[in-house]
Amino acid sequence: MALSKLNFNSLNVTPTANKGIGFDSGADDLEASFSGGSMVFIKKLTASSSATLSFVDGSSSVVLDNTYKEYVFIFNNMHPATNGTQFSFQGNASGASGYNETITSTYFNAFHLESGSEGGLRYDPSNSDQANGTAFQKIIESTKNDNDSSMSGYLRLFNPSSTTFVKHFIAEANCMQTDPQSSYSATAGYFNTTNAIDEIQFKMASGNIDAGDITLYGIN
Repeated sequence: MALSKLNFNSLNVTPTANKGIGFDSGADDLEASFSGGSMVFIKKLTASSSATLSFVDGSSSVVLDNTYKEYVFIFNNMHPATNGTQFSFQGNASGASGYNETITSTYFNAFHLESGSEGGLRYDPSNSDQANGTAFQKIIESTKNDNDSSMSGYLRLFNPSSTTFVKHFIAEANCMQTDPQSSYSATAGYFNTTNAIDEIQFKMASGNIDAGDITLYGIN
């Protein structure tokens, strides 16, 4: 069965009863439909020549436990210091040390040049997929570091506090790559552990994250 593409601009952002779509006085509680539930703001991290951005349950007001069955990390204009590097993530299980959980995943990429001269699909499991691997999982590759270039997208993490099931994730992102071109990537997989995942870390494969922010929401 083909993987259906989720259009990030058609996430069915709808008003909740008698409230509409709004922000509270802190400008961070967005009420919107996502997986049939409302998005509850938890934490925003802003990069500034940052080696990593980490969300750790119980630290700095971060919630990543059984409060919600689904969590969404939204990346906005992530800009790498190093040209052509990958944006990636890993998790850490409760009580463990180091971001090296076992992952099984699949990844593909679609691209289209600004010139219109070329476009297509790329799937290279030997380069992008993991089979019980412990590396950081690629979300998107070869993001340019030109002044007007960046990467945006999201990661969905399902039931990370379960001690019965593996922890599924889905990510989608788009960036400007060299040539230049629009590059869309989709990633899906799971942390192959029945331990709770209570930490998620993001980084570039090479160099720092110059700018951009990641916002974490819980889904009611």
